[in-house]
Amino acid sequence: MVTQVLAAALGTVAFALLFGVPRKYYPYCGLIGGAGWLMYCLLEPVLNAAEATFFASVLVIFLSRMGAVREKCPVTIFLISGIIPLVPGAGIYWSAFYMVTDQLTEAGEAGFAAVKAAVAIVLGIVCVFELPQGVFNFVRRDRKELRAQKSRKNG
Repeated sequence: MVTQVLAAALGTVAFALLFGVPRKYYPYCGLIGGAGWLMYCLLEPVLNAAEATFFASVLVIFLSRMGAVREKCPVTIFLISGIIPLVPGAGIYWSAFYMVTDQLTEAGEAGFAAVKAAVAIVLGIVCVFELPQGVFNFVRRDRKELRAQKSRKNG
């Protein structure tokens, strides 16, 4: 499992490079992608693949929002590359392969599993993006400024 998590982290950094993410954010991207894959690997034996994908994507989105608040940058910098290990590319491939080779039952099963994983990712994104921005303020670097704003507001 350690090898898989490291591969996911490296793959995430590779996609970050491909998407033009600034170099200083590579460690965050790798950590987020690796954490999402670790969550998936831990949950997949206990839950079905779609449920494990949902909870892993929730973690990825949550960590992406935390990184965005901490670094004062758009969340998509971390989100797009961090979600890559969870995308059901193999399921889509196998669905197409089975369709071409006229194994329609297997094609339907692989395609439906891929669609369930994709929907799980979307639901994870929606759930975490519904959280108010204030939930993520605890990771801000400028805590003194936040305290000053609070005292001005209360005072």
